[in-house]
Amino acid sequence: MNNEFNELNGQPDGYTDGNMNPKNINTDNGTNNEGISSNSMGSSSMGGNGVSSDGTGSNEINSNRVNSSMENGSRYPGYETLPPAPYSPSQDATDAQAGKERKKRRVPGAIKLVAAAMAFGIIAGAAFQGYYAVTALGSNKDNAGNMNPQVTVTEATDKNSAVAETTSTGGVVADVSDVVAKVMPSIVAINSTVTTTEYDFFGRSYDRESQGSGSGIIIGQDGSTLYIATNNHVISGATNVQIIFADDSTATGTIKGADANSDLAVVTVDMKGLSQDTTAAIKIATLGDSEDVKAGEMAIAIGNALGYGQSVTVGYISAVNRTVDINGQTMTLLQTDAAINPGNSGGALLNAAGQVIGINSIKYASEEIEGMGYAIPISKAVPIINELMNREVVAAGEQGFLGIDASTAQEVTQAYAERFNMPIGVYVNDIIENSPAEEAGLKQGDIITGLDSSKIETIDDLVNALSFKKAGQKVNLVIQAKENGEYVGKTLNVTLGKKN
Repeated sequence: MNNEFNELNGQPDGYTDGNMNPKNINTDNGTNNEGISSNSMGSSSMGGNGVSSDGTGSNEINSNRVNSSMENGSRYPGYETLPPAPYSPSQDATDAQAGKERKKRRVPGAIKLVAAAMAFGIIAGAAFQGYYAVTALGSNKDNAGNMNPQVTVTEATDKNSAVAETTSTGGVVADVSDVVAKVMPSIVAINSTVTTTEYDFFGRSYDRESQGSGSGIIIGQDGSTLYIATNNHVISGATNVQIIFADDSTATGTIKGADANSDLAVVTVDMKGLSQDTTAAIKIATLGDSEDVKAGEMAIAIGNALGYGQSVTVGYISAVNRTVDINGQTMTLLQTDAAINPGNSGGALLNAAGQVIGINSIKYASEEIEGMGYAIPISKAVPIINELMNREVVAAGEQGFLGIDASTAQEVTQAYAERFNMPIGVYVNDIIENSPAEEAGLKQGDIITGLDSSKIETIDDLVNALSFKKAGQKVNLVIQAKENGEYVGKTLNVTLGKKN
């Protein structure tokens, strides 16, 4: 094992550590965009998810792997010096208890991006497979079953749509309570549970369970299946996802698909377990067109702030097309001064008409800076959600085999990367002999950072990416290899094998 990892725990030498029917979301111009991935979990030889249809892992499953912290370094454009750090408003249970003392705590280093939801991620020990008929990601629940559902930006008149009028005086909006009342049934709180593997001073491992909270937006319904959009970092690695509706009723959520690059995810709920009152109260959010948003427009943020339940903040759009670098990933976001607090991740950023124009994601956190929250523009989110929704997970027996031992692989988190000057990704310790990975030139000590177009930061990311690849398929494995004391980027051409 490399000394870079050994030193982390105080001991330099001994550290061990479906079928799916494609559906579409249409923007207001009628253009169909397709997409969401089924989230699947790990095989210890990393050949797809290796999970049986009943959700039980095969012998190749590697579960409960530690994911990275959600506090990510960032340089913000337009400053001569580094501004204080943004963070993602997902809420850790310990954050809520810390209260004001946490707000006063200075973050070491120049800048931190903090996610607006609970930031955690472990590999869950099951894959979510099977048939999901996805339809009606629009403003009307009565559209369920329509093979070409559309999302429109016009005000819907159906009682199940979440659009309302605001009260204004002299051209200034004075009261948004009607908007909030109409939209609130389309917003949910999300509580997630993860089990992390941690290590003591002597390198002994132990599991620690933690709770986190975030928010979600009800975007569609197909029969008895409800679809909820949220941030990837809200549910990343969660072993249990609980959805809390506006009437405080709860249901178990299933991770339908997630994309780390865009920080988007979809969670489904089986409505058969909901009461008639809850089902009747649910509203599907109306999605607006973020391309039409201008700086200075009113913005309303709704989310599960601090995990205490849904709350509302009001402000303005401070800037559009704001480029923010999050841990090396550049995102173009809406900036708002509406307060986005821990727990708000995945919640809705609304315009004055009650239409969703963004999905709350991150903010800058600092004593020096206030009112710098960011949301993923909904018009950019829609095609990503569609693309993910239309991906087909390859049957377990047909999935490609890469050939690294996931039971000994390690995740280079943000904290590790900063301390040891290593790239974030999956650190390879053991490679299976004569495997496709070995034949392609992968070596012990290499760090996997990508697979084709998928960014790889965790074992979960790698397993999920492989679950869409067939045996015999050629893939580009992006790695960082250490040469002369420096990490050098390389791309290996790998022909995936077939699992035995």
